[in-house]
Amino acid sequence: MQRGLMWFRHDLRIHDNPALANLASSCDELTCVFVIDPRWSRADHFQSKHLGPQREAFLWQSLIELHRALDVMGQKLIIRTGTPLEVLADLCTQHQIDVIGVTDHPGPFERQQIDTLVSRFPQRVVVSDAHTLFSQHQLPFDLPDIPATFTQFRKAVEKRDIPPRLPLAVPESLPRPIDGIVTEPAPLSDRRIAPYQGGEIAGRAQLNHYLWDTHRIQRYKETRNGLDGWDFSSRLSAWLANGCLSVRWVAAELDRYERNVEKNESTYWLYFELLWREYFQWMLYHYGARFFRFRGIADKRPLTTFYAEAFMAWREGNTDFPIINAAMRQLKHTGWMSNRSRQLVASCLVHELGVDWRYGAAYFEQQLIDFDVAANYGNWQYLAGVGADPRGSRRFNLDKQTAQYDPEGTFIARWLADEVPSH
Repeated sequence: MQRGLMWFRHDLRIHDNPALANLASSCDELTCVFVIDPRWSRADHFQSKHLGPQREAFLWQSLIELHRALDVMGQKLIIRTGTPLEVLADLCTQHQIDVIGVTDHPGPFERQQIDTLVSRFPQRVVVSDAHTLFSQHQLPFDLPDIPATFTQFRKAVEKRDIPPRLPLAVPESLPRPIDGIVTEPAPLSDRRIAPYQGGEIAGRAQLNHYLWDTHRIQRYKETRNGLDGWDFSSRLSAWLANGCLSVRWVAAELDRYERNVEKNESTYWLYFELLWREYFQWMLYHYGARFFRFRGIADKRPLTTFYAEAFMAWREGNTDFPIINAAMRQLKHTGWMSNRSRQLVASCLVHELGVDWRYGAAYFEQQLIDFDVAANYGNWQYLAGVGADPRGSRRFNLDKQTAQYDPEGTFIARWLADEVPSH
């Protein structure tokens, strides 16, 4: 009789989940656990929380959907609040757990959690790989030799024609639950984040919508710099960031679309964006804590500091730049902003207001429903001139950008109106 524990973290799905599949094939009884860490709701010294209200709402929707999916297979999701390692240790001791399944993640904190878990239960922890397109052994270089720029990384991957690993199907069945383990009452959020809906079903539906239902993918490169609306981009990032949608599943569907419908510059550009995500994941694996330091991975000291008044004006959308104010108010009310807007507001905070980039990165971490630690901090370093960019810092002319991307002023008018727009 083998008992397993599946620790869900950034893999809130049952498709392409090797950790869950391994436990399904090797255990007689299983418990599935997600741990709410109280530290997520506390502000850090950069004046932001890890989990803001929109992120929390999306997370709870995703957990509810995961519970439903597990329930269909005779399982349930156990939700506990506390320090994750203490919660897991208690469960392992009380219920004689033989094997713990968990998915690897590039975040230093997440990796430290696994290292501590392995040191405490060395014979029990099985770490699976499902967060990236490629496995480490597929990369055409050793991790310490990761290219210094994205272009070099992309060319190295494409030159070898390295295929993303194929996603796993949903397990045919799951072991029965372990008796006597109860979940805690869920502090469910009633916050609406429409048109987003957390969870695996909604994520896969959006992928189908963008590829197969509307074929919007065929014009992605032309529309991707939009500031508002729904279909100008794939909108997959929130489900990818929370692990409701596997990046390997997205790549496989994109490949199937190119083989059966059309392959053009726009379909390639979506894969190009997936490679950007991939690059930042492996950069974080390699550099670890340097991703969060003021001097960044480039070890350059930015000419910025912390101005409380300037940061507050930026955060609340009360700067001298209307396009920045509109984007920041959009973020505050929806938990999302476009990729173009993210570049502009980051440039503004660093180069116009002279504020330490880490305060902006931490605020994004709190607010964005598609927060991904590697992509977020990698992009902020990039804009601040301390990351993976051979040209140094990126400073945008905000008047020129406004004229190019909001020539009629509709985006600014919408988000600077007296009333917040309905979704």
